[in-house]
Amino acid sequence: MHAVLEYTYADNYLESREQYRADHLKAGWKAVERGELLLGGAVGEDPFKGLLIFTGGNPLQAAKAFAAADPYVINGVVTSWTANPWTTVLGNGAASPVRP
Repeated sequence: MHAVLEYTYADNYLESREQYRADHLKAGWKAVERGELLLGGAVGEDPFKGLLIFTGGNPLQAAKAFAAADPYVINGVVTSWTANPWTTVLGNGAASPVRP
């Protein structure tokens, strides 16, 4: 299984993130190095959503722990977040591949 962490950003996201961005990115790359985080980034135009995809032994727990410690969340850059399990069935990296 995978997990999807979705962030909703404050309206002033582009300005408010600057002082926390380096620490946010460091935390993300540490999660990558631990084998927990596959991908992360902004979604859409004028990015007011962020998506991070987690994997590993307990991806949902990893996603929730990441959000709880993320400087963006702690300092109000992120106004809300959700972490949900994602049962992946298509693709080389799918956790539960289903083929016809």
